[in-house]
Amino acid sequence: MASASSTLVFFSLLVIPFAVVQIAMAGDPDIISDFLIPPNVTTFDGSFFTFTGMRALVGAQPPSALKVSKVSAAEFPALTGQSVSYAVLQFPAGTTNPPHVHPRSAELLFLADGSLQVGFVDTTNKLFTQTLQAGDMFIFPKGLVHFQYNADAQNTALAISAFGSASAGTVAIVVQRLRPTGREGEGAALRDFADEDAISGVASG
Repeated sequence: MASASSTLVFFSLLVIPFAVVQIAMAGDPDIISDFLIPPNVTTFDGSFFTFTGMRALVGAQPPSALKVSKVSAAEFPALTGQSVSYAVLQFPAGTTNPPHVHPRSAELLFLADGSLQVGFVDTTNKLFTQTLQAGDMFIFPKGLVHFQYNADAQNTALAISAFGSASAGTVAIVVQRLRPTGREGEGAALRDFADEDAISGVASG
């Protein structure tokens, strides 16, 4: 079984080359009213400001694969114009949230249970990594490639992420082909592990 440190190096190999990916970034527009009411809303009371979709997670069995339950303006229209959204991330043992970008917001992750290895790459190609324990928080700056990995082969992990946008967006970094270069030294491997044409961005939600 690979050690936690070797696994982190592997994800470093995936993430470092992707830092050059250029992502158009934006943010939520300011609104001039207290809140926005969609035209299709017919009943406007406290229920409009309440989201009950996360109740399904309470007491539920852990998923068999990574599960991300998001609450953005698409799921909770009251968030429109409020520049905030959430996601709950459930990591079974040994699972990964692979390299991706949120072009419209930073991500503030709170680890509620378990442990996670996390990392991001800045625009100078510098990799920042950390092993988180329950109770820790980690910030992924806006628009930077990042990942999370549950290296524990026995236990699950649970994280809650907050975003400074009602629709942070996600751009997944897809690896089509990986090619070790054979150069000596970890630095060269981190820079050149993947061909430039092996990387593509796929936009989603």
